[in-house]
Amino acid sequence: MASIGQISCCDVTYVNSKMLRRILPSARVVLQVSKPMVIASRCNTYSVYEPDYLESLKPKFPQYESLNVQIKGYDYPLLESYQRFLHSVAEYLDLDVSDCYALPPQQTQVQRLRPNSTVIESEYKLTTYERSLLLSNVDAPVYPQFLRIAQAALPEGVHLTVAEHTDEHDERRYVPDKDLLDLKAELERMGGVTPNKKK
Repeated sequence: MASIGQISCCDVTYVNSKMLRRILPSARVVLQVSKPMVIASRCNTYSVYEPDYLESLKPKFPQYESLNVQIKGYDYPLLESYQRFLHSVAEYLDLDVSDCYALPPQQTQVQRLRPNSTVIESEYKLTTYERSLLLSNVDAPVYPQFLRIAQAALPEGVHLTVAEHTDEHDERRYVPDKDLLDLKAELERMGGVTPNKKK
């Protein structure tokens, strides 16, 4: 007979009332049982066999599926250098850098006017460059460390944004083909696509 300390979830143990009285003297009044008592427990068994190694494959910490680290700035060489730095920090922290890419530059025209008039005093053309780093399966405890290092090394004039990766990020990556869009618009003006008749 197994002792009470050795009862497992699948054991069926017979416990005599005399043994209970010896262990728990205060239980004599409550337990006035002459026959042996049966204590049984049932294991939860499932119909699907799941091997033990599946538990070891699960991540130890919660994870961010994919993070998009975007950096924007006006100085191209500085932005390239900072992206290289972020890539090396991510590799040092054992983060999975799945993709690094540049987005098309955006042109901005700035005009400075004379005081109290509409006469243009000077005109500037600013180019905003943007780079993106795509991180996959980022552990929750490592993410704040990466973010602190990235913010501490952030150069002047560079904007850092970290967000979950969406389809909009992929759409912004590609430059639309102007010729193809013009041809599609011309085709729509002519009446659209007509289905071919099979004979």
